[in-house]
Amino acid sequence: MKTLFLSIFCIAFFSSSMAQVDGVVQEGEFGVTVGAAHYFGDINTNASLNRPKPALGIFFRKQFGEYIALRLGVHYAQLGYSDIYSKNDYQKRRNLSFNSNLWEATIQGDFNFMRFVPGEPFLSFTPYVTLGVGAFNYDPYAYLQGKKYFLRTLGTEGQGSSLYPGRKPYSAVAFCMPLGMGFKYNINPNINFSFEVAYRFTTSDYIDDVSTYYYPDAFATTLPDGAPTPWYLLQDRSYETGDGVRVGTKGRQRGFRNQTDAYVIAEVGLAFTLTSYKCPTAKP
Repeated sequence: MKTLFLSIFCIAFFSSSMAQVDGVVQEGEFGVTVGAAHYFGDINTNASLNRPKPALGIFFRKQFGEYIALRLGVHYAQLGYSDIYSKNDYQKRRNLSFNSNLWEATIQGDFNFMRFVPGEPFLSFTPYVTLGVGAFNYDPYAYLQGKKYFLRTLGTEGQGSSLYPGRKPYSAVAFCMPLGMGFKYNINPNINFSFEVAYRFTTSDYIDDVSTYYYPDAFATTLPDGAPTPWYLLQDRSYETGDGVRVGTKGRQRGFRNQTDAYVIAEVGLAFTLTSYKCPTAKP
């Protein structure tokens, strides 16, 4: 008799637990993230991770079942690097650098590897992969004698010069494709914790304002008072190193135009879950 009552209790408990799991519907999440961003490109050619900069984000994730979700996200990040961190002698002599504020908006698909149901202890953790598309705004700048100069408008590689009609100014907006993975953990029925690392392939080779060749005679190199122009001083900064001789002769390679720039964002997040309860369908 005791065995019978124990069996009935176990069956009832198991059925009740399954009804709660099947009844809870995760509609979505609204969350915030904080982390670090890093740039890769013509100045950071070895993909070093030694100069991370802050990144912040907000997102809304809409669930379509327990495995698939669609996410809308917005990020603010800072990117930057300098030739002084390179182990390559030519890059150290080239002596270029940049910083940039970046604003990004993306739409991403997330795929959970495991069932994920907030509030259910045995379904509170899952790794996932993410893939999406987006657009971002950037505007590289550098400092010269303590003054900040935006490099895109200067045309450091001859963009916008009447002497080089084919060199058009590059756009301040480009597209990206985030690809990454992470995991999320349900702290309690209302809050999820997540960690994610996503690499951004981009359509721009000018995040760092470096792409093609030197154009030392594209603009006037001196001001009316005889002082060198900011353009002349910023397009080739090799005079600040070595013996003061410039390496930027006309047509000499300044960057590598056959490979676009990229960046990565690693972040942790907290999200508030949006759930509803669906009464389980009665079974005969």
